[in-house]
Amino acid sequence: MSFAVSVQSHFSTIPLKRTQFKNPSPRTLLSSSCFESRSVSSYLRLKERTCLVSKPGLVSRYRQILQAGIGAGGEFADSGEVASVASDEPESFSWSSVILPFIFPALGGLLFGYDIGATSGATLSLQSPALSGTTWFNFSPVQLGLVVSGSLYGALLGSISVYGVADFLGRRRELIIAAVLYLLGSLITGCAPDLNVLLVGRLLYGFGIGLAMHGAPLYIAETCPSQIRGTLISLKELFIVLGILLGFSVGSFQIDVVGGWRYMYGFGTPVAILMGLGMWSLPASPRWLLLRAVQGKGPLQEYKEKAMLALSKLRGRPPGDKISEKLVDDAYLSVKTAYEDEKSGGNFLEVFQGPNLKALTIGGGLVLFQQITGQPSVLYYAGSILQTAGFSAAADATRVSVIIGVFKLLMTWVAVAKVDDLGRRPLLIGGVSGIALSLFLLSAYYKFLGGFPLVAVGALLLYVGCYQISFGPISWLMVSEIFPLRTRGRGISLAVLTNFGSNAIVTFAFSPLKEFLGAENLFLLFGGIALVSLLFVILVVPETKGLSLEEIESKILKK
Repeated sequence: MSFAVSVQSHFSTIPLKRTQFKNPSPRTLLSSSCFESRSVSSYLRLKERTCLVSKPGLVSRYRQILQAGIGAGGEFADSGEVASVASDEPESFSWSSVILPFIFPALGGLLFGYDIGATSGATLSLQSPALSGTTWFNFSPVQLGLVVSGSLYGALLGSISVYGVADFLGRRRELIIAAVLYLLGSLITGCAPDLNVLLVGRLLYGFGIGLAMHGAPLYIAETCPSQIRGTLISLKELFIVLGILLGFSVGSFQIDVVGGWRYMYGFGTPVAILMGLGMWSLPASPRWLLLRAVQGKGPLQEYKEKAMLALSKLRGRPPGDKISEKLVDDAYLSVKTAYEDEKSGGNFLEVFQGPNLKALTIGGGLVLFQQITGQPSVLYYAGSILQTAGFSAAADATRVSVIIGVFKLLMTWVAVAKVDDLGRRPLLIGGVSGIALSLFLLSAYYKFLGGFPLVAVGALLLYVGCYQISFGPISWLMVSEIFPLRTRGRGISLAVLTNFGSNAIVTFAFSPLKEFLGAENLFLLFGGIALVSLLFVILVVPETKGLSLEEIESKILKK
C-alpha cells in the first residue's frame, strides 16, 4: 500500500464535527468547509492533542505531508511527491565524511576542558616564588579566585551575548569567532606582564568558551546524519575530559620550569588555530541556511542551493546531487514548521509555567547541583589539594592530577556505555551518593586523617569517578530530553546560564571560603549540599530511559 493511501486511511479516522465524509481523500479534507476557518498549524496542534497522542510518530508525517501538499491554491500534491517527502529511510553516509564536521567543533569543548586542567597546575606555578618568574606571585585569596574563575565569568558573558545574535552569526561563524577568542586569550594570558592583563586574557578565553559551548553542539547536530546524532553529541563530554587530561599533562611537564604557567596557558594557541582553520574550511550548517530562508533573510531558492552545496560538501558527494537535494527539501519543511510553531509558541515567561516549569525545575536543578557540590573547585584546585595531602612538590601533585584525569576519562566511557542500559536515575543516585561520601572523606582527612595522604587521593578519585557517571554526562543528557519542543531552546539557554553562573560563583568562592572556613569545613559544606542534591534526585528527577520526547512530555511533565 502506498504511503499516500495509508495517509488517506489515517485521515479517515478524524472525527469531523461539521461535516462527515466517507473515505475522504486528502484533497477533499483540505478543501472541505471544516477547514475554512482553521489554519493548518492550528489543525496540526489539535491533532497532536487528540487522536495522535498515542501515535507521536505520525505527527511529523502529517506535518510533512500537509506542508508539502499546500500550495498557493491550497491543493494537495500528487502522491509521488508526498511519498518522497515522507520517506523514513535513513541517510546513507560514510564515517570518513562525518569526522571533520565533528572534530573541529569538538575542539571547542577540548579547549574548555584544557583550561580546567591547565589552571590546576598554573595556579601552583603562578604562586611559587621560585617558579612564577614574576614579582607579583603573592596572590590574595580573592585574586586567586579571580584568576581561576576569570574564564568562567567570560563564558557566562559569552553565553548571554550569543543568545540574541546566534541566528545572525550562524554556527560556523560563531565557532570561528570562538577560535579567535581562544587564540587571543591564550596569547594574552601566556604573555601577561601583570595580574590585570592576565585577568583580561582569562576573560577573553572564557568568552570563547561561551560561544563554543553554544555553537559546537548545534553545528554537530545540524550537520551529522540523524541516526548518529545522539552518539556524536554525547561524545562532547568525552572531548571536554580529554581536554582536562591534556591540561593536567602539560602542567605536569611544565611545572618545574620557571614561568611554566605561561606555557600551560599558551599551549591552547596551536589548538585554537587548528580549530579556526578547520571551521573556516567547513561549510555553513545547511539547516541554518534554511532557517535564514524561512526567516525571509534572502531568496528561498538561493538559500536552498547554498544548503544543497553545503550538504554535498559535508558528505563528500558531487555538488548539487539528487540525494542532497531531497534531504534539503525535507529539512526545509521541518525547519519551516518548527519556526512557525516557535512564532506562535507564546512569550518568554511560558517557560516558567505549567509543564515547562516542571522541566525547568528538573533540568535547572541538575545543572545547579552539578556545580554547587564543588565540582569546579575540586578540578581547578586538584593540584593544591594534593599538595596539602602530602605531595608537597608541585611536580608530584601535577603527576597525580594526570592519573585523576585518566581515571575521569575511563569513567566517562563507563557512563556513555551504561546510561541506556541502567537508566538515568540509578546512575544519578549511585553517583551522587559516592560524591557525598568522597566529600565527607576529604573533610575527615583535613580534620583528623592528615597522616594518611592516600585518603585524599582515594577521595579525589571517588569524587571524579562518581561525578563522571552521574552529574557529568547525565545532567546535560536530561536537559536535552526534558524540555518540551515548544520551549526547548529557551529552557536549554536558561540551563546553560545556570551552569556557567553557578560554576563561576563556586570557583571564585572556593579560595576565600577555604581561607575563612578552613578546608575541613568547606568540604563538609559541599558534602551537605551533595546530600540535598541526592534527595532532589530521588524525589524530583524522573526516569526517561526508553521514552520518546513526546512520551516524556505527556507521561512525565503533564502528570
